[in-house]
Amino acid sequence: MKPGPQNLITDVAGLHVGNAQDDRIKSGVTVLTADAPFTASVAVHGGAPGTRETDLLSPDKSAPGVDALVLSGGSAFGLAAAQGVMDALHAQGRGFPVFSARVPIVPAAIIFDLLNGGDKAWGDNPYPALGARALTDASGDFALGSVGAGTGAQTAQHKGGLGSASLVLDDGTTVGALVAVNPMGSVTTPSGRHFWAAPFELDAEYGALGPDPAPSIHLPHSRKVPAMAQQGNTTIAIVATDACLDKAQCHRMAVAAHDGLARAILPAHSPMDGDLVFAAATGARELIDPHTQLAMIGHAASLCLSRAIARAVWEATPAPGDTLPTLRSELGL
Repeated sequence: MKPGPQNLITDVAGLHVGNAQDDRIKSGVTVLTADAPFTASVAVHGGAPGTRETDLLSPDKSAPGVDALVLSGGSAFGLAAAQGVMDALHAQGRGFPVFSARVPIVPAAIIFDLLNGGDKAWGDNPYPALGARALTDASGDFALGSVGAGTGAQTAQHKGGLGSASLVLDDGTTVGALVAVNPMGSVTTPSGRHFWAAPFELDAEYGALGPDPAPSIHLPHSRKVPAMAQQGNTTIAIVATDACLDKAQCHRMAVAAHDGLARAILPAHSPMDGDLVFAAATGARELIDPHTQLAMIGHAASLCLSRAIARAVWEATPAPGDTLPTLRSELGL
């Protein structure tokens, strides 16, 4: 396995990602869409999720696919971003036909970023407009770090952010991950200078800091606002592939990808986190050996997600009013 040409989820042909943010409120939206509707499912392992339309993604539900997936800041306010995306898709003539109507299907998940130093005293909810802007911005190339849904994200010790990574398997299948990293836990070891995901790094994609030379099972002390650590956090992600997967197989891919989340964030899946992974499949490549290939796709998804989480923190940039430092600033880089 090796990273795709861009080391982004958009190495999966046909996928596009767009970001929009408001630096005053320190929050934003990230949208993944595609040239055509795609198969999707979800696995929720955190104790405090915030979601929209995720029931439709269960293998026993009738929705055949989705038009877009939304990752948003704003806690429950951010779920309105999906409405902005849905309205914009409808204006483009996108959506599933229901007799004479067309209905875009846009599942969404949110992170809690209401206590990050941004001005949250808005009048009208800003997230529908941010969602529409993110959809307009969607392309094959996009920024990482303090952008989109990762704009105001935080970890236990440092600013979080938006991350992505990809892998091309030996059989030619492409797998990618996209993640907004805002956990209760830490992405770095107790020293604050090494990633838990260090063993999975490729091509110095998150600084080549290496494993911590003083391994420890102890968790780093959290520097987050105490109320935030108690009320809500969450890491939300999308893993995607060009393989032809049905909804049940997508669900299995999402479950496997959670292993990557747990390898990169300690602790993960807490009662205060809404940790969630969407899985998407464009269906461009037929499976020849479904059981073996699905196992490898899930493994690759977990590796991509671990790497994407570390990349999110590595690419974060400082901004006025931040309540936590970036990792690079603490390392003097």
